[in-house]
Amino acid sequence: MQSWPITLDDVRGAHKMLAGVARVTPMESSRYLSALVGAPVHLKCENLQRTGSFKLRGAYVRIAGLTPVQKAGGVVAASAGNHAQGVALAASLLGVHSTVFMPLGAPLPKVAATREYGAEVRLHGATVDETLLAAQRWSEATGAVFIHPFDHWDVVTGQATVGLEILEQCPEVRTILVGVGGGGLIAGIAAAVKPLRPDVRVVGVQAAGAAAYPPSLAAGRPVSLERVATMADGIMVGRPGDIPFEVVNTLADGVLTVSEDALSRALLVGLERLKLVVEPAGASPIAALLERPEACEGPVVAVLSGGNIDPQLMQRVLRHGLAAAGRYLSLRVRLADKPGSLAALLAVLTRLDANVLDVAHVRIDPQLGLAEVEVDLHLETKGPEHCAAVMGELRDAGFVVAR
Repeated sequence: MQSWPITLDDVRGAHKMLAGVARVTPMESSRYLSALVGAPVHLKCENLQRTGSFKLRGAYVRIAGLTPVQKAGGVVAASAGNHAQGVALAASLLGVHSTVFMPLGAPLPKVAATREYGAEVRLHGATVDETLLAAQRWSEATGAVFIHPFDHWDVVTGQATVGLEILEQCPEVRTILVGVGGGGLIAGIAAAVKPLRPDVRVVGVQAAGAAAYPPSLAAGRPVSLERVATMADGIMVGRPGDIPFEVVNTLADGVLTVSEDALSRALLVGLERLKLVVEPAGASPIAALLERPEACEGPVVAVLSGGNIDPQLMQRVLRHGLAAAGRYLSLRVRLADKPGSLAALLAVLTRLDANVLDVAHVRIDPQLGLAEVEVDLHLETKGPEHCAAVMGELRDAGFVVAR
C-alpha cells in the first residue's frame, strides 16, 4: 500500500504553483526514432525548460514550501550544474538568498549561469561528494536550508508535474522512458502517472558505469556503488535516494542500462536527426531506444531531461559518437620512410572516398626500424561497412595497419 505523503492533489497543486515559473515544455514527435522502434516515439523536451533542465520544478516547489523564517535564513545547495541553476533561479524568483557549492572543476558556462541566476557560488572540492559535504556543513553553520537534488518529498512532487504534462500532451502513451540518477524525476513521474494510468510502463535508464538502481532493486534497498564513471554527469549518482527508491521500487517498471557508445550516438542523433541540443544524461532515453528498440511498447515518450552540455565535452562526445557510428576512424599505418610512401597511402584513401581529417608522423618509437615511419590518421567515413572496407583495402595493398 502507498505510504508516501504526496497525492495527485499535491502534484496538481504544484503544477498550478509552477504556472508562469516553469515552462510547459513541448512534446515533439520523431520519425527517425518511430521507424526504429516500429511505433510512435515522442520527446518530452525538458532540455528546453528554463535553466535547461527539469530541476527548476522541484527546486521551486521545495523552496516555496519553506516557512518565512527558513526563507529569511536562505538556502544552500551542491551541484555540478543543473540542480545548481534550478536552485539559483527558484530562489531568486522567491526572493530567497541562495548559496551554491560547485566542484572546482565544474564547467565554466555552468558556473557563470548559476551566478547569473542569482546564486552566490562557492567553488569547493574536487568531486560532487566533497562539494555536497561542504554544503551540508554550511547549512549547519549558518542555518541555511539545504536543498537536496532529489531526496525530498517536495522535490519529487515538483518533478511529478512532468508526468501530468505527459498524460495531457500524449494521452495514448504506453511507455515513458526516463533517465535516472538519484531517482527524483522517475519517482515523480511514476507517482503522477500510475494512479491515473496504471497501464503505462514507467522505465528508467541508467548509464552502465553508474547503474545503482538495478542492484538496489534486486536487494530491495538502496545500494551504494564503489565506483561510478560515465560521460553522463547529470545521472552519475552512486546511490539511489531513499525517498525516490521507495516510489521506484513500488511503482516503476524496471531500469535499463546503456553503454557509453550508445550515449554518444544518442547525442549525435539529437543534433542530426532531432535538431535538439541534449546533454548525455538527457539523451539516455534515446540511447535506450538505439540499443533496445524492441524493449518498449509504443507509443513511447522519451523524457529529454536536460540540455546543459559544456561545449568542450560536446566536442569530445560527438567525436566518440561519430566513431561509435562508424563515421570516424582513427588508425596508425607503418610506411617506408622514403619519398612517395605517404602519397601512395593517400591515393588509396582517395580511391576509397575516405576523407582525411588529420595526419601526424611518428618517428620516435623503439619498435620502428631505421627506415620506417608510422602515420596517425583520422578519417571521416560513412559507416561501419565503409570502415571495414578501408581497413581491408589498406591491408590488401600491403600496408601494416593498427588501430
